[in-house]
Amino acid sequence: MENVVGVGDEAPEFTLEGVPGGQYSLRDFFGSVVVLVFYPADNSPICTTQLRSYTLDKESFEDLGAIVLGISPQGIDSHRSFLEDQSIGFPLLSDEKRSVGKKYGILGPLGFYRRSVFVIDRLGKISYARRTTAGLTFDPTSALIEAVRQAR
Repeated sequence: MENVVGVGDEAPEFTLEGVPGGQYSLRDFFGSVVVLVFYPADNSPICTTQLRSYTLDKESFEDLGAIVLGISPQGIDSHRSFLEDQSIGFPLLSDEKRSVGKKYGILGPLGFYRRSVFVIDRLGKISYARRTTAGLTFDPTSALIEAVRQAR
């Protein structure tokens, strides 16, 4: 059985390509609270609703100094189209090899992403972790905002 990271653990480091353009490394955000939103697929109904919901409340995250990053296994072209078409208000990172998903223990039995959210405090420790087994629901913004407040 593989080790699964959780609350109190050091957040696994990663570097991924993302949109808007460039590489994103977790270490670049050290000193800020980071919300990692792992989602199964661009343009799927629930993922679209989830990411648009977080976008609508983007100012609530910004007011607390939190950085939101979306991560899924689709490629950059898919992410760019999804971000533009749905007006997603935060970067979308591509984990095509699913290596980051594996580090965070969010892959299902067939290697599919499970809808999951991690809040990482300013020192790089996981302060909130939620993995779903059935991806039909997602954490409301209010729950994430409270987790960000506690992580500050």
